[in-house]
Amino acid sequence: MDAITVLITAASVTEAEKISTILLEKRLIAGANLIPGIQSIFRWENKVCYENEILLVLKSVSKNFDEIVQTVKANHRYQVPEIIALPIILGSPDYLNWIKAETK
Repeated sequence: MDAITVLITAASVTEAEKISTILLEKRLIAGANLIPGIQSIFRWENKVCYENEILLVLKSVSKNFDEIVQTVKANHRYQVPEIIALPIILGSPDYLNWIKAETK
């Protein structure tokens, strides 16, 4: 099993909760942390943008990543949402087993 952490930013808590719930219901993720108060600075359409966002920290497995991307894009208001995955190099065996058990 290749456990991953998926990072996604959203414009609101409501949107973050909606996306997390859909991913949980589809068993694409085992759990989500929603971290409000993220200040994002980025370039979009030749302008520097400053946005307050919510960071979603999702726990999943790598085989689900493509379906996570599709589901997020279908339910996210951004044209190009941030959806990146980082490998979980080490973790407690019990926690990693929980991720495996809770995802399809």
